[in-house]
Amino acid sequence: MIGWEEAQARILALGTPVESEPWALTPGRFAAEPLFARRNQPAQSVSSMDGYAIRFEDIPGPWKIVGESAAGSPFPERLWAGESVRISTGALMPPQSDTVIIQEDVTRQGDLLFRSGEGPGHVGGNVRERGSDFKVGQALIEAGEPLTAAKIGLLVAGGHGSISVSRPIRIAIVSTGNELVSAGNACDDHELPDSNSAIIASLVKSLPVEISIFGPVQDNAVELHAVFDAAHDFDILVTSGGASVGDHDLVRPVLLDMGAMLDFWKVAMRPGKPLMAGTLGKTIVLGLPGNPVSAFATATLFLLPLVRHLSRARDPLPRRIPARCGAAMPAVGVRTDFIRARWQDGALAPLPSTDSGVLTSLAQADAFIIRPAGAEAIPAGALVEAILIA
Repeated sequence: MIGWEEAQARILALGTPVESEPWALTPGRFAAEPLFARRNQPAQSVSSMDGYAIRFEDIPGPWKIVGESAAGSPFPERLWAGESVRISTGALMPPQSDTVIIQEDVTRQGDLLFRSGEGPGHVGGNVRERGSDFKVGQALIEAGEPLTAAKIGLLVAGGHGSISVSRPIRIAIVSTGNELVSAGNACDDHELPDSNSAIIASLVKSLPVEISIFGPVQDNAVELHAVFDAAHDFDILVTSGGASVGDHDLVRPVLLDMGAMLDFWKVAMRPGKPLMAGTLGKTIVLGLPGNPVSAFATATLFLLPLVRHLSRARDPLPRRIPARCGAAMPAVGVRTDFIRARWQDGALAPLPSTDSGVLTSLAQADAFIIRPAGAEAIPAGALVEAILIA
């Protein structure tokens, strides 16, 4: 068995980022290259408040009001000594003006303006200077950064209408097992709904993917061979179930018979020990355990980082956060434990069930607490590492 962090690294090494394509500025992708500002923001100095544009040297006034500058309708003439211009937030500063006195600090009498409050305390008060947000040529986002709403807004403001991103990752999902029936169908007592396909598909849908679900497929070598052969054009083939060592666990032998190159099989973690990774031709194969919680955990820790990596993400691995543990926890054996936990009073409280088939506790969980192999017992309130989950 190998450690889970080594397994992550070896899985990412199985593939390289896919080719890029143009993409309109919408969320869900990763930038394929660094992007730079094509314009200054603001393009010229603008007012940050409603008030009057003046020359700072003319304080304390009074001033003669000679016009108005509104957003989209600037005052075109220069400002002379003793003059002011009514100005709106975001409007261009008139030439030769350098400061804005806000409307709460003045009194207007016809075309004359008198200071009635403190006024700005320095040159440039209440003014956003040209290029104060960003300047032409300034880096806006780095290669591999996700297109969030805020970053899309930044790119549009910087003059971009589309960018280069990697194409969607094509994923084939195959659940195996004689006991499985498709979602929504009636089950006999010896049968189970195929929840793993739904779990895996739901996890990856937040990323740029194209998903095809095959099955559920019976524990039959001929059927498995046919399905795996149909998935040869996909970037990733994800299986769940059938990868252990039982008489009916046929995924591994069928893949080997088809010429797959398996990189590793079994990871020192709980849940999720029977994890398999390798390649079948140009397709990366990831064999997840059949128990639903194990499938969720391994998809979170290994499949999602792989998809992000192929999509050119700069940081493909899940983010680990420090947190206080809401209860005492026992020592850990030879495998890393990923404990389901939920936020409670500012701490992560471990949920009672550790059974890999219990979905109710998974549905209640906000995070996995990471308990490293060989870790000693800890009291409530101890600092732990955790990975937030969807």
